[in-house]
Amino acid sequence: MVKELQLRILPEEAVNEQSLRRVVCRETGENPESVNAVRVLKRSIDARQRTVFVNVTLRVFIREEPAEDEYITIEYKDVSDGKPVVVVGAGPAGLFAALRLIELGLRPVVIERGKNVRDRKKDIALISREHFVHPESNYCFGEGGAGAYSDGKLYTRSKKRGSVDRILNIFCQHGASVSILSDAHPHIGTDKLPRVIENMRNRILHSGGEVCFETCMDSLIIRNDEVIGVHTRDGRAFMGPVILATGHSARDVYRYFASQHIAIEAKGIAAGVRLEHPQTLIDRIRYHSKDGRGKYLPAAEYGFVTQSAGRGVYSFCMCPGGFVVPAASSPEEVVVNGMSPSNRGSQWANAGMVVEIRPEDLPDMTGPASFFSDQALPAVSDRLPIPLSVMHFQEQLERICRFQGGMTQTAPAQRMVDFVQKRNSPDLPVSSYTPGLQASPLHDWMPEFITSRLREGFRQFDKISRGFLTNEAVMIGVETRTSSPVRILRDRETMQHVTLKGLYPCGEGAGYAGGIVSAAIDGELCAEQAARLLRH
Repeated sequence: MVKELQLRILPEEAVNEQSLRRVVCRETGENPESVNAVRVLKRSIDARQRTVFVNVTLRVFIREEPAEDEYITIEYKDVSDGKPVVVVGAGPAGLFAALRLIELGLRPVVIERGKNVRDRKKDIALISREHFVHPESNYCFGEGGAGAYSDGKLYTRSKKRGSVDRILNIFCQHGASVSILSDAHPHIGTDKLPRVIENMRNRILHSGGEVCFETCMDSLIIRNDEVIGVHTRDGRAFMGPVILATGHSARDVYRYFASQHIAIEAKGIAAGVRLEHPQTLIDRIRYHSKDGRGKYLPAAEYGFVTQSAGRGVYSFCMCPGGFVVPAASSPEEVVVNGMSPSNRGSQWANAGMVVEIRPEDLPDMTGPASFFSDQALPAVSDRLPIPLSVMHFQEQLERICRFQGGMTQTAPAQRMVDFVQKRNSPDLPVSSYTPGLQASPLHDWMPEFITSRLREGFRQFDKISRGFLTNEAVMIGVETRTSSPVRILRDRETMQHVTLKGLYPCGEGAGYAGGIVSAAIDGELCAEQAARLLRH
């Protein structure tokens, strides 16, 4: 017999299968010998009140053995002789597009500007050790995309466009822990995700697909308003319909589209800082206990959102037990992001704290003087087309951040209360950000329409969680890569570009996803539409 139970239990009762078995026996009246297995279908922590509970949905196998696999597997066929489809980018959108193409009998040809996920790690290490940013191999570019070495969170609210469970099952099939199928906020961890990504790549290769690293798209091959392939910087051509999954930091792609008058538009982003607290402080606040999380609870998370002067102010990509990392994709900029290892075991908690920015907020962003006239920095361009206005603002803010940090990957930073009270920080707390911090008056040089809203947001968040606004926390500049600043326009039904047949703008880089899972879903949908094109 198989039963499903929905229970609200104490953390010590949810710690492992043995403790869950005891709870099941108590709730059902069954003998321990009758309970062959207990599987967690869903798990979430409810810390809204002083006593913290764990909500679990369990599948209990009573006098019956469970199936061997806890996830659904997909059979991938040999597509060596299949029609080719070019997939530009090996992030989640590109990898899941390639796997879906194999399911549909087509041969994916994946080209990735960066290195494979293991070699990429060496270049990432150089950013902290030597302050050297490789423009093609960094936290943004390379196999696995921006999520591979900046956390691997799998939580998404985008559940209308495709099956989140399907995406999680595919991750499990390629080596992820089955815990992601049950956790309310599933997370693989930066230390575990590279192996999963390698397994996906090997699946593509073993099925007859192709994966080319250090191969950067230079231009599209267009004939009669139809994209039939791509040219790469090394002079090669790859032929077939094109799924464009280049990620939110491929500014050269946006510039190419603008220069060729291919339809794009400016898209809103969010910008601000990465805020880092001691994890023990967040544990005490969120679990309502001076003892913090104790023995049985995980590192506490938080999520905040409010409005200030008509724009959203919110936390983004919260990383309990994590690290702040240097996420620039060019040596001329400083950008920060956050990540957590699978055990979420560091002494710090961090999150992006950002303000919503819409294209109409930047009506005159045709040069750096619009908001940064006091900064003696060279312009990226004297005038840029309107579709690139948000990207230009984003880029200039990152360049000024580097200037404020001392022209290296050292990041400008300020204590939280000092920022709110508009005073300089004479010193800074110890931080997880390994390239180093430099005290800087963020309140003075960041745009006022960001800083004023952040100040109001912090005051509001402290009313919700007393003690959150503290000088034990440090703000590290700048967090700008929350999403793509450009949307590549596509048809809602066919997912092809609005004017170019055979081109499928895909994932975060095209402006249609926000995170690993939603990008993966979008990649699968684009693959299905490319298959439909080739069938007709």
